[in-house]
This record gives sequence, C-alpha cells and structure tokens, in this order.
Amino acid sequence: MSDFRLKVFQSVAKNLSFTKASQELFVSQPAITKHIQELETTYQTRLFDRQGSKIYLTESGKLLLEHCERILEDYKRLEYEMHLLHNEYTGELRLGASTTVAQYVLPPLLANFISKFPQVSLSLMNGNSREIEIALQEHRIDLGLVEGVFRLPNLKYTTFLEDELVTVIRTGSKLSVGDEITPNELRNLPLVLRERGSGTLDVFERALLQHNIKLSSLQVLMYLGSTESIKLFLEHTDCLGVVSIRSISRELCAGQLRVVEIKGMSMLRDFSFAQPQGQESGLAQVFMQFATHHNQKL
Repeated sequence: MSDFRLKVFQSVAKNLSFTKASQELFVSQPAITKHIQELETTYQTRLFDRQGSKIYLTESGKLLLEHCERILEDYKRLEYEMHLLHNEYTGELRLGASTTVAQYVLPPLLANFISKFPQVSLSLMNGNSREIEIALQEHRIDLGLVEGVFRLPNLKYTTFLEDELVTVIRTGSKLSVGDEITPNELRNLPLVLRERGSGTLDVFERALLQHNIKLSSLQVLMYLGSTESIKLFLEHTDCLGVVSIRSISRELCAGQLRVVEIKGMSMLRDFSFAQPQGQESGLAQVFMQFATHHNQKL
C-alpha cells in the first residue's frame, strides 16, 4: 500500500548506491533512477549529490529519509493492525540475529513460525551483536536477537533464552590439559576466540576481569568471526576455544571435542530480543511471543 518510491529512496539512501538498491529490491537500475527522479521532481529538490562514482545525501535527502522511515514504519503497523481485525498476520518482518543465535537457535524456530504464519514475509540478517544493534538503530531490521552483556540505552532488551560458554579442546590434543584448570592457567595456554563485537567475547572478557585477568595477557592465536570457524580451527590446532555449549553438542557426542572446566569461572549469559524503545507492537511482538512460547524446545 505504501508509495514504492519511498522504499526505493530509503534503500538508495541506506546503501548510498543505486546498484545495491537495485539488487536489494529486485528492481532494474533504470527503474531505481526513475523513481528517484520522480521524487526529486515532486519535491523540486535534489536528494543526492553525485561526485564521480559516489553519491551522498543532500540536506533535502536527509530530511526526506527522516520522514520516510517514520512513514514506512507507520504503513507496516497499519497493515499489521488492519489484518489483525480479521485475526490474520501478514506483512514483512526483518530479523537480525547474532551469529550463535542465527546458527544454533533460530533455524527450527523460524521453520515453525513460517509454517504457522505463511502470510508473513520473513528475512534474517546475520552478524555479531554490535552489528545487529547498529542495524536496529539504522532501521534496517525490526527485531534483533543478541548475546552478551552490554546494553545500549536507546534499545530495549528482553531476555529470551539462557546460554553457557564453555572452554573446549579437541580430543587427542598434544596439550597437557586436564578436565579442569584454574583461571590463572589460562595465561599459559594458546586460545582461539570470537572477534571483537561478538557477545561471546564480551562474556568471556567480563568473566576474566572477575579474576583480575586481562584479555591482553592471554596467548590468543586467532580471533575468528564464527563458532564454526573456531571448531574447524580446533580440529587442526592444539589450543583451547571458548564457544556456546549449544554449538558443540554433536562434537561432544562424537567424541571430537571435550570440555575443560575453569574452576570458579562462570560464563553464563542470556540471549535477548533487542528492539528500539517505543516500538513494541506489530509482527515483532508476535514473533517474540511465539519464540518465548517455544523456547523450551530449543
């Protein structure tokens, strides 16, 4: 129902690229250009400055983007609430999830949600927790699922599921490591960890600080961008990794990895929904209620 030209403008403005907007919206580039030209003619102002191969928002463009985001959000809410009158759920829901949640928690939940609400157009963005929070602030997604301990004041967080980080090593490793070590023994052992901005690293670093250990004092061989990368790295390297217990159930059952307890060092955390303050309705709320109802199966 909303003016498609506004969606085109929003995509170009966010990507600062006509080509990327064309790919994102599955519309030809000439059509993208035509929609932008129509908006510029309607408002009798340039929306973008073009400098060589790059484009930038003009002041008029920045103003239109500010209004555009509110208008498109209101249209989405209108569509949702009108269908709700007939007990129908329809519309678009853009989810974003941190890597661990996206890989090991969400897939069965998404399958069940799509089965129950086939009229909802669902998409999923994957990134670390910081990237998901940025996408929320930039209105590129409607609802985030993040891990970690840090909280941004302009976002609302709702606990969804509990998780635990564990230290693991490959079975048969040449490292002389028993089933339990002390926190101080970590200083002398090689490690592979998740990257900066990940909730996993946030929790591990906070647990270290409770024992007066700085991350910089550890022997970190590599920082990797996903748990799967860490597991593959561990297969070929004699070192320890820190991962979610949910991510290694198959490897533990197969005897490929074993857990090394760190005495007195708790690494519990929550997976949480994150959403902009004041935007607590629509399909995002429907998904939250559905996920909360089904989280015991995860």
